[in-house]
Amino acid sequence: MPDVLGIAAFDDHHPPSRELIDDCVHCGFCLPACPTYTLWGEEMDSPRGRIQLMKQGLEGEPMTASMVQHVDACLGCMACVTACPSGVQYDKLIEATRQQVERRGTEHRSRAGRVLREAVFALFPRPKRLRLLRGPLALYQRSGLSRLVRRSRVLDRISPTLATMEAIAPPVQRRVRIPALVPARGERRLTVGLLLGCVQREFYPDVNAATVRVLAMEGCDVVTPPAQGCCGALSVHTGREDEGLRYARTLIDAFTDTGVERIVVNSAGCGSTMKDYADLLADDPGYAERARAFSEKVRDISEILVELGPVAERHPLPVTIAYHDACHLSHAQGVRAQPRRLLTDIPGLTIREIAEGDMCCGSAGVYNLLNPEPARELGERKATNVAATKAELLVTSNPGCLLQITNALERQGIHMPTAHTVLVLDASLRGRGVPTLVQPSRADGIA
Repeated sequence: MPDVLGIAAFDDHHPPSRELIDDCVHCGFCLPACPTYTLWGEEMDSPRGRIQLMKQGLEGEPMTASMVQHVDACLGCMACVTACPSGVQYDKLIEATRQQVERRGTEHRSRAGRVLREAVFALFPRPKRLRLLRGPLALYQRSGLSRLVRRSRVLDRISPTLATMEAIAPPVQRRVRIPALVPARGERRLTVGLLLGCVQREFYPDVNAATVRVLAMEGCDVVTPPAQGCCGALSVHTGREDEGLRYARTLIDAFTDTGVERIVVNSAGCGSTMKDYADLLADDPGYAERARAFSEKVRDISEILVELGPVAERHPLPVTIAYHDACHLSHAQGVRAQPRRLLTDIPGLTIREIAEGDMCCGSAGVYNLLNPEPARELGERKATNVAATKAELLVTSNPGCLLQITNALERQGIHMPTAHTVLVLDASLRGRGVPTLVQPSRADGIA
């Protein structure tokens, strides 16, 4: 396949902004924060290197296989945004560039790579299709075949992506029905809507159930529109603009006329995109104003609970946890203090910080499926640092991180339970105690 297609890298539809590119002074503060630069030490696999490629594209250089490779290698973790002293908006630059690649550079990917991407996006943003996997996956796991397959390592030889998908698949839990309306317990303080998500809905139903319980105990009426689907985060973060915007419009429609004052999200990647709907749909006359109003209501579960302040009693949880900052919560949304505040308010709970805490675990949406080898390296690195804390429990706020780090710990033979932040708070509010967290989680309804 030729390196150059012979056409200009970028078209006129939202190319990366020259003004934003010029904000980069190439100081190098982003280098130690960037996972791919940390792994490989290659300038073009650093944020400032990718920004240089964007600049060349704006100056008329053609789309090349090298450019596509370096853009595809970026995890989109946004650690560089946090690290940059000049305020470079790399998040906006990389998303704009990925849209260009999806429109003009896919021929530089292998045929197998293109087929893989289509398969991933035909499945993961579609809860109904994920639901169809639950029965076969549960049978596969309970039959013992999964242990045999993992020991044989046959999938590693066939396809690293298939091996990753098999390895990160969580135990299938009993489905939980979330009512369209759960009233506040006691005095109502706020009416909130809840995003169910895709992977969260089908493979971590206990997290959604716990989110509803916690919000209700803290005085919220919880509205969950049954018609809601994917928020579009996976599509937006990988440059599939039209697809992502279709999901965004449909989700806005689902929450229209619900009367909610806030929209609560318990998945970091989803929340970062939903907060950006105003920018994403700014050119759409039918949705621009609605998207702005929607985005202004979006809050991570930790944000809304800190805003409200506690009213429900916290029962003691004598446990030492390691808290992992999900990238799209800490870097993309700037939400770092709130989860820690919720956790430290629980009597008896101790937080231990993880070395290289700002470094991505390698999940990054579907990055670990599209780029399994570097994702595995980053997962191993994260697992080593988590284990070094000697904590009893790993806690984070994103389903992808839970899947990735759980698998990395298991590969190292480390038996450390993992839990979503809201499950820890839920256990404290209900007086369930530590054993409910350090055993395999079970969906037990919302009562």
